[in-house]
Amino acid sequence: MEAHEYAGIDHVQLAAPAGSEKEARAFHGELLGMREIPKPAPLRARGGVWFACGPHEVHIGVQTDFAPASKAHPAFQVKDIGKLIQALSEKGIVIREDVRLEGMLRFHCLDPFGNRLEFVQRLT
Repeated sequence: MEAHEYAGIDHVQLAAPAGSEKEARAFHGELLGMREIPKPAPLRARGGVWFACGPHEVHIGVQTDFAPASKAHPAFQVKDIGKLIQALSEKGIVIREDVRLEGMLRFHCLDPFGNRLEFVQRLT
């Protein structure tokens, strides 16, 4: 098979239950500080909401038979992990420490829908 050249990841999609756009905006937009971006017109009727995360996108998509992702997860790279931990903790979000990896700080938490999210700060 011929190898394909990749430029990176365009977006990550997380599932959420129907009618959860307000909670997604509050969590991803207000608390995490991601900027909401418009969904293309042909996709708006499906529900959900999209955000910019650095040069990438996070799509919150409505899933009828929603079940949270408890193992699979995106990892978001942040510049000041301590500041994020403080902001999340102040809102009652449970921070879950994980095995320390050389050259990075990291933790997991759950979004309002129970999806696992990881946040990392590279130290190098």
